[in-house]
Amino acid sequence: MGAVDIARALFGAFEASDMAKVRSFCRDDLVAWQNNQHRMSLDTLVKFSSLVTDRVTSFRYEDVICVPTENGFVEEHRVRGTTPNGTELDLAICIVGVIEGEEIIELREYFDTASAAALADALR
Repeated sequence: MGAVDIARALFGAFEASDMAKVRSFCRDDLVAWQNNQHRMSLDTLVKFSSLVTDRVTSFRYEDVICVPTENGFVEEHRVRGTTPNGTELDLAICIVGVIEGEEIIELREYFDTASAAALADALR
């Protein structure tokens, strides 16, 4: 499976809220960051993602562009859905993934924090 295939399968699992499948694409010691600040373990990433998909209805990725890199992938996409208060979520995100073998070992997510305010409100 190539890097883009792994990325698409990973984000498909997130979109479906299938956290067991998310784990299957990641090494147990995966490290994830949001905007180079909030370091997360795989367990924390799965808990956070479950919270998001539980609270945001019609959670989905749109306008996906994914390209392979020397050691993984870069994916740009929009996170879309509806928050509990009815606000439409539209968050542009860029993710850099590092892969060893066929396992993701690192995910670095970048987004505009001001645009993420609706998501932050939904998670409170």
